[in-house]
Amino acid sequence: MNFKAFAAALGALAVSGAVHAADMGDAGTPIRLSLNNWTGQHLSTYIAGGMLEEAGYTVEYVESDPAAIYDELAAGDVHALMEIWTTSSPEDYYAVRDSGGVEELGDMGLDARNGVVFPPYVAQMCPGLPDWEALRDCAGIFSADGKGKRGIYVGYPESWGSPGADRIRALGLPFDVVAADSEAAIVEQFQNAYKEKRPVIATFWAPHWAMSSYALQFVRLPKPEPACFTDPSWGPNPKAAGDCDFYRGGVMKASWSGFKARWPAAHEILKNYELSIWDQQPLIGLVDVRGETPQGAARGWLAVNRAKWMPIVEEATGKGRS
Repeated sequence: MNFKAFAAALGALAVSGAVHAADMGDAGTPIRLSLNNWTGQHLSTYIAGGMLEEAGYTVEYVESDPAAIYDELAAGDVHALMEIWTTSSPEDYYAVRDSGGVEELGDMGLDARNGVVFPPYVAQMCPGLPDWEALRDCAGIFSADGKGKRGIYVGYPESWGSPGADRIRALGLPFDVVAADSEAAIVEQFQNAYKEKRPVIATFWAPHWAMSSYALQFVRLPKPEPACFTDPSWGPNPKAAGDCDFYRGGVMKASWSGFKARWPAAHEILKNYELSIWDQQPLIGLVDVRGETPQGAARGWLAVNRAKWMPIVEEATGKGRS
């Protein structure tokens, strides 16, 4: 074959996608995606699964034990995990990642934030909010009868760890932390408080539909610095580390370390998959407020937004090219 003919053939391959498409790998074996216990993560996972199914893979969804998920991922019992919130300092995840048990696949693209939140009307009952020091003087309004000396602080479920609760304790604020049973239980606290215009304070996060529906505001805690988490002498409480706000950080994706070798095209899809807060937050509302299933909401989003995600599938597999 002469040079011109070779160049023409190579160009045809490039246009068809054969040069760039990754191998499908073991497409006959289902890819197991982990479902964790909050709505946004379910949505992120079902959207990822829909993309993999469009590419030609079979997907299984696994309800994972939050306490064991990173070990399950490292062992290959589940193959990929959406939404690892680095703002919550998941030490177990960092351990298996750094040991090579899992591969980090990049950021989800969500502008994530954990923090201490309150409804806007509470600022009138606790002058000085949103500054955290105001909570020293008005903690009693958050007690069961509104007249106690110590307030009630609603923390994340125990299986999620204790972000937020740790901050309250480290700052020496006069609150008793009560762990919610679930995401729905935290939202119910906001709903009931709004009906009665009653004070409530909790750890919460964005993206979430409740942030906008209830106009929740973040308490302004001391700005986080690395020394906050290692040096008790740093910050307002010289006896405790962690007396500062959360870092605003990424929401990561990760896979079993053998994922790329087994499913190369699927690996490319998950690496390039992102979901913005503006896409996810309305979907959370459809599920939690209007009663749609996460699977149904994800399918609807995939149907309406093919132009956003289909190029990722096509780039990884060559599907749809001519």
